[in-house]
Formats: sequence, structure tokens, C-alpha cells
Amino acid sequence: MEKQFKATQKYLLMSPRKIRLVVGVIKKMKPAEAVEKLPFIQKRAGAELAKVIKSAITSAKNAGVSDTDLIFKEIQIGEGPRLKRGRAASRGMWHPFKRRMAHIRVILVSTKVQVEKKEEKKTEKVEKKEIKKNGTKS
Repeated sequence: MEKQFKATQKYLLMSPRKIRLVVGVIKKMKPAEAVEKLPFIQKRAGAELAKVIKSAITSAKNAGVSDTDLIFKEIQIGEGPRLKRGRAASRGMWHPFKRRMAHIRVILVSTKVQVEKKEEKKTEKVEKKEIKKNGTKS
């Protein structure tokens, strides 16, 4: 079974269309490699996307997974609410426009299963209990 690590950024005041351009560049890379290359992409969305990916990588590291073992399962850019704004135009008119917001969701998956460490810890606990009961290791 694969472990999943999620990170989200909501209500980002940037058009989802502009963020999807940057996602198209990095979606085939490994997350650690993507974080290294994002600052060199000349788009404002690169910095915001890097923050979300770093957050997902950090949660994976806290769970004991190496960042080299991670791959992208999903990078989802959703639409958020829109702010209705306008600009004054000639002859006393008003031209409306929408300030778009986006939600970013990154899901990373571990390629290696960390089951062995859990089994080792369980056997160590059982051995310690036996030692306390019997006084010797059996």
C-alpha cells in the first residue's frame, strides 16, 4: 500500500490558468528536482507552487520517507471564488473584470514501503516484554 502525503494552498490570488502553465513544466519531474528548478521559471506561480511542494515533502520527511523516494501522484489546480472588480473607463463608464483565485493541491506518493521498520519495532517490543517476564531473552 502506498503512503500519500498531501499539501494544499487555498484562496491564492492568481489565475488557475497561469498556475497550470507552470504545472505542465514540472509534473513529470521528481518533487525534489521540481523544487530546485521552480525558482528559475520566470513566473510568479513558480514560487507559490514551490511552497506547496516543499510542505508536502516536509510532511513526508516527518513520516520517515526520503525525498528521493517520492513522486507526484496528483497536482490539482482548482478554481476558487472570484472577486468582482471594475475599472473606470471613458465617458463615465465602468468596465468590470474578475480577480480569479486558485486552490492548489499536491499529493505525493512514496515508491518504497516502510513496513519493515514497523515490524522491527513490534518485534523489539515483544522481546522487551519477554525479558521483563522471564528475566532472560528466549
